[in-house]
Amino acid sequence: MFDIIPYTPERCNEWNAFVAQSKNGTFLFDRGYMDYHSDRFADFSLMCYFQGKLFALLPANRVGETLYSHQGLSYGGLVMDSNTTTAKTCQLFNEINDYLRGKGICKVVYKPVPHIYHRLPAEEDLYAIYISCGATLAGRDVSSALLPAKPVKWKRDRHYNAKHARKKGVVARQTDDFETFWQLLSDNLWQKFGVHPVHSLQEIRLLHSRFPENIQLWAAYSPEGGMLAGTVLYLCGDVVHTQYISASPEGKRLHAVDGLFYHLINNELADIQCLDMGTSNMPHSSDLHESLIFQKEGFGGRAVCCDTYEWNL
Repeated sequence: MFDIIPYTPERCNEWNAFVAQSKNGTFLFDRGYMDYHSDRFADFSLMCYFQGKLFALLPANRVGETLYSHQGLSYGGLVMDSNTTTAKTCQLFNEINDYLRGKGICKVVYKPVPHIYHRLPAEEDLYAIYISCGATLAGRDVSSALLPAKPVKWKRDRHYNAKHARKKGVVARQTDDFETFWQLLSDNLWQKFGVHPVHSLQEIRLLHSRFPENIQLWAAYSPEGGMLAGTVLYLCGDVVHTQYISASPEGKRLHAVDGLFYHLINNELADIQCLDMGTSNMPHSSDLHESLIFQKEGFGGRAVCCDTYEWNL
């Protein structure tokens, strides 16, 4: 039998310590990251103990009678360590389901950590939700990832554009000037899609202050020193995720994004295991942003599926 209890702030250090030594957790599960928007979500995260020892975590929030893999995160799912076994995970989900029924939960929406973030094989949960929960695939998004150690040849236009940027004197460097980039990013997102960035400027500054080694801003600059383009990188161990990418009109003309990623991939990120360039479709839809994924595939990115599952209790 497992002891399943709700997370409370008093258990913050225990939670964070487990995430840090887990085989599939990233800094997004640290409570310092998760709780920056705690006012917008009714947290319903669970801590699961077996024989008095913490066995797994489930980052989650509740909306009415539905439990979600935390909607304030890109992914959720069961956070496990190297001692996790498949049989025990199947048993755990049976008991989690019983626990949730007792709390009035009727449905679970579950978004596991994509496999590229696993430090060890960590798909015990995928087997368990199929066997123990009867989970069905509810949505599939497509991300693009590349492996610097096994590079796919860049498309010709990407090489040409990066070379053009360098000839025009575009240079890349790390910066803390989130304000300038956020204005550039916000203008782009509003003009193209009528939306704002997921994070406000104040929020990304707060998160950067809490995780300065994990959240970095890299930008491309003109010879005169103006910011032309940038990307916010989330450093998750051996995997780096591009949280945001954007360019100004002048940056687009000078192909600053191509120059920036040429520098990053060939220099700053050359020793990482994987670069995850993010999704290129509207969530859970067939609305593929073809020009966006064309750009990422031009850098050598290839498809990684990010799935969402559901089951009824």
